Amino acid sequence: MSVKKVGVIVGREWSFPPAFIEEVNSRNAGVVAEYAKLGGTKMNEPCEYAVLIDRISHEIPYYRTYLKNAMLQGAYCINNPFWWSADDKFFGASVITKLGLASPKTMALPMKAYPEGVVSESLRNLVYPLDWDAIVGYVGLPAILKDAWGGGWKNVYKVNSLEELIRAYDETGTLCMILQEFIEFDQFVRCICVGQDNIMPIKYDPKNRRYIVEHDHLSPELGDRIVHDARLINNVMGYDMNSIEFAIKDGVPYAIDFMNPAPDMDINSIMPHYFDWAVKAMADLAIEMAHNPKPQRAEQRWARFLA
Repeated sequence: MSVKKVGVIVGREWSFPPAFIEEVNSRNAGVVAEYAKLGGTKMNEPCEYAVLIDRISHEIPYYRTYLKNAMLQGAYCINNPFWWSADDKFFGASVITKLGLASPKTMALPMKAYPEGVVSESLRNLVYPLDWDAIVGYVGLPAILKDAWGGGWKNVYKVNSLEELIRAYDETGTLCMILQEFIEFDQFVRCICVGQDNIMPIKYDPKNRRYIVEHDHLSPELGDRIVHDARLINNVMGYDMNSIEFAIKDGVPYAIDFMNPAPDMDINSIMPHYFDWAVKAMADLAIEMAHNPKPQRAEQRWARFLA
């Protein structure tokens, strides 16, 4: 049996990548893992990796370009670079609402500013000024203003009044922002998700941004619903690696953030208990996809034209 290779593409994180590589290589499962080394990619270049774990292409565009060609060559990419490039938080909120899941009221806003070269004639389809009273009337206050594409708590504002909203909006520049109803939650859960269906719901303190090891923090019924909703979101979005946040109010889990395709897996953040689970679960997934990949490439329209 030929040995399959798993390539890991990472940023500055120091704990998860080496632990994952060590875990895969210790299994003796016909799979070896290593840091991928990329130095320019020829068009239609074959890919030496059966699986690629992407932790950083949202910050390094060349990596995303490389991963798209790698998928063309048959590599299984965690996560799918085509969907990651296309997804945004507003579309996600619309999708899960259409699926019948609980979502805060969410509204997409035109950008505050535009890149150089965009002139007033380019913006003739936009209504100006914005009807802020109508916007707040739909979403309500307090609300969360956040980047439709970003993650990691960057460019996120909690606003308690119309004046605070406009002041925060004026700071957002060329970002496309969404305004989202703030859920006054009774409980808060962040799920680490591996392989779409493997869900670990963890008690989370968003104020202090910390995970809490408390195994009985959910009733069986609520736990089952959260796992069901998280699995459905991952399956619809196609994410094999994700984190999903639920704000629970009056027993209802509202999915407030579920586009985190490179979730925090640092040992100091998720703590050793959940870190060990994440490392082993990701190793299981990578080894399985190296030997028996799901038909990820077949989801792309261009796949039907390949020999």
